[in-house]
Amino acid sequence: MRVEVDGIGVAVPEGASLLTAARASGAELPTLCHDDRMSPAGSCRTCLVWADGSIAAACVTPAADGARIETATDYLRELRRDAVELIASALPPRALAADGSELADVCRSLGIGSEAARGVGGRGEDTSHPYVHLDRDLCIACGRCVRMCSEVQGTFALTLVGRGADTVVAPGTGGPWAESDCVSCGGCVDTCPTGAITEPGPARGLTSAHHEAARTTRTTCGYCGVGCSLDVAAEEGRVTAVLPARDGPVNRGHACVKGRFAHGFLTSPGRLTQPLLRRDGRLEPVGWDEALDHIARGLRQAVATGGPDAVAAISSARATNEENYLVQKFLRVVIGTNNVDNCSRLCHSPSAAGLTASFGFPGGTNSFDDVERADCVLVVGANPVEAHPVVGARLLQRALHGARLIVADPRAVGLATHADVHLRPRPGTNVALCHGLARVLLAERLTDEAFLRERAAGLPEFTELLADYPPDRVADITGVPAADLVAAARLYGRAERPAIVYGLGVTEHLHGTDGVRALANLAILRGAVGTGRGCGLYPLRGQNNVQGASDMGALPDTLPGYGKVTDPAVRSRAEDVWGARVPVGPGLRIPQMFAAARAGELRALWVIGEDVCATDPDTNRVAEALRVCPLVICNELFLSETARHSDVVLPVASWLEKDGTFVNFDRRFQRVRAAVAPPGQARTDFETVHAVAAAMGVDLGCPTPAAALDECGRLAPVFAGLSHAGLDREGAIPWPCPEADQPGEATLYTERFATADGRAHLASCPYLPPGERADDDYPLIMVTGRRLTHYNSGSMTRRTANLLLESADWLDVHPDDADRYGLREGEPVTVESRHGEARLLARVSGEVNPGQVFCAFHFPANGVNRLTSGHADTVTSCPEYKVTAVRVTPRRTQHDAAADAR
Repeated sequence: MRVEVDGIGVAVPEGASLLTAARASGAELPTLCHDDRMSPAGSCRTCLVWADGSIAAACVTPAADGARIETATDYLRELRRDAVELIASALPPRALAADGSELADVCRSLGIGSEAARGVGGRGEDTSHPYVHLDRDLCIACGRCVRMCSEVQGTFALTLVGRGADTVVAPGTGGPWAESDCVSCGGCVDTCPTGAITEPGPARGLTSAHHEAARTTRTTCGYCGVGCSLDVAAEEGRVTAVLPARDGPVNRGHACVKGRFAHGFLTSPGRLTQPLLRRDGRLEPVGWDEALDHIARGLRQAVATGGPDAVAAISSARATNEENYLVQKFLRVVIGTNNVDNCSRLCHSPSAAGLTASFGFPGGTNSFDDVERADCVLVVGANPVEAHPVVGARLLQRALHGARLIVADPRAVGLATHADVHLRPRPGTNVALCHGLARVLLAERLTDEAFLRERAAGLPEFTELLADYPPDRVADITGVPAADLVAAARLYGRAERPAIVYGLGVTEHLHGTDGVRALANLAILRGAVGTGRGCGLYPLRGQNNVQGASDMGALPDTLPGYGKVTDPAVRSRAEDVWGARVPVGPGLRIPQMFAAARAGELRALWVIGEDVCATDPDTNRVAEALRVCPLVICNELFLSETARHSDVVLPVASWLEKDGTFVNFDRRFQRVRAAVAPPGQARTDFETVHAVAAAMGVDLGCPTPAAALDECGRLAPVFAGLSHAGLDREGAIPWPCPEADQPGEATLYTERFATADGRAHLASCPYLPPGERADDDYPLIMVTGRRLTHYNSGSMTRRTANLLLESADWLDVHPDDADRYGLREGEPVTVESRHGEARLLARVSGEVNPGQVFCAFHFPANGVNRLTSGHADTVTSCPEYKVTAVRVTPRRTQHDAAADAR
């Protein structure tokens, strides 16, 4: 529709507000209570306009077709001035002197001086939280922070208290901010128009709406795989603030505690700033030349002794695409082996295998934007509210706006508290659960028969398999009541646009690939993938570039773009680009690398950005492998446990100090740009790989990250249209993107699936039990996962103020089990499995089921991954982190013993 603003005709969509129309015409209006990310409030009355002869608040008044709007008359200006002056009059003078304050800017634009602020203050501050400080004297009760917390983040941690002029924002719990339900996303800081809520330190008063004076660099977050766009402010070579980009394609101006605040590790005293070389059993500082010479001699010796396959590398899901591309090229071209793998082996390799088998590509099927259309979301084995908070917030928004929500997870956390149906299967029974849902879909004719007939394969065999999975039997296997199973199936089956979101609770199992395929079966039955009738499947990636590391060929059996190393045509294309022979046979996976080292067959291992001694299963055996391997090289930010077991440690740059690209969980390539320089002699992984190759007398070519991505595109057709220049222009581009002038395929399989026959394949995989079960000796099942505040092994977040928010790893225990085993809240416990021992603090919680315990692995010194078994997915070797039989006993302290003696 069209409206006229100050004599200028503009087109606006149906339902648009007068504020939208005014902005479309170029008019500027003050909006102290308004933020485009939230619903309008109309409380400050500073955006008043004339609309067809009457005065209206532009933010809350819908525009009508043909309306005539005036924004710039003297009378309106005086009305706005009066409204702002009234707001300012209750504040102390310093409120109008603040830099970066939206209120101060509006006052200056209206000619209101600091004398208008006549408040005396005295309402006090709350500085209890490390990242969010409240100055009550500057609060104007606009409610933006409250709405940000409820509508965008979905935490509902803030409220307005008091009456009249005494109204002020406060944590909903009534106590100090640090003890509230706040999840530290920073949204309240970002939206506050007065500086009442700020980030302490050099970023005080700086928000993503008002940082024009700061030098910022647009980059992509280096924590989880969501791919949030961030604007990084820096001064004198130091990061002063990280701001969520308002136009970020995934985060849309939102962030989490890690991406927004956890950058203090950059200047940690523990940062490695020069190479270390082991001499006489000790790591000693050396120059780069000496370290590189030692590496080159060691690699040559390993090849001379055991052949090219005596060398292996574990590439990094934290490194850029270009760095991962260079690593795998180094192994294949310089060494002559396919022994390269990355940490997707430990988390989402079953996704790659399962999605490829079902649909053809090893990635999510749709852009996450499609979730905005979903009328039902099935979340399986994931807690995105903590592990992927921005995704969790967007999913919660969908649920709050009417989408039906089904959560399948053993724990009652995160989205489960908002679910229409919460299914709590026993750990390791996902395949049976999915088959039970599928059985109901078929029995009640809730399938897309045309899709199954025209675009799917395997239905007769699958139907025969499902005869063994009636709801009652599935209930016996999973512990999920049959009625809940049927209710969930009906919600998913009757939805017009269902979506499936899943995480490591599906993949990290003995039969993780079967779990992924069983989930894919549900989407196929509903015709909810490759059509406009569904929103597909989304595997939530744990680390920032797990998808990209595999995309770039840092895998033992595939080259960049997932061409098999056993395929002569794929190898020939790579050989034409590289000018070197590509090895024929698949290389070693990570577990096989460690086994080969223990057997004396692997003589050199390069570990890039992974603390395998902390994060891999059965870590005692991992440490043994590193001890006996003649040459272990480690690229790291800090002296991790893996670095301590290494012979050479190379200091490298973090994600805020390098250039390149990441790929997020829904296949979007996005740019990574250096905001600051790495400290001391630290180099990027890209520079480091080039330096090692040069020390061995080989020029790897592609001298810059941009050139590396270009070369990758010549080798892998699915990436041929991608370039740094294109990403700088477009912001984010999904793969496949075979042509530079095309936008990439955000939604896959709209015409045909990428399988050999062009069809989606139903998987008739029977339920098989997990590798471990509880028994009399080990009566509890332990599940591991992530907490909100920390990330992976905690090497970065434990070196920030996040440590003040969560200072230890906890073992969540059901009250019944706490009583049974004599465990008390907050007291130390010993956790034992058949494989090792860990020490944690007990937390009594109804979030876990009886007979199950949960813990994270963010504090490696506790030894959680010493507990986990060597069981792994039978297809991909992904470890079974989610099912470990344990026993828990109280750990007596000296204080306890003294008390008993008294």
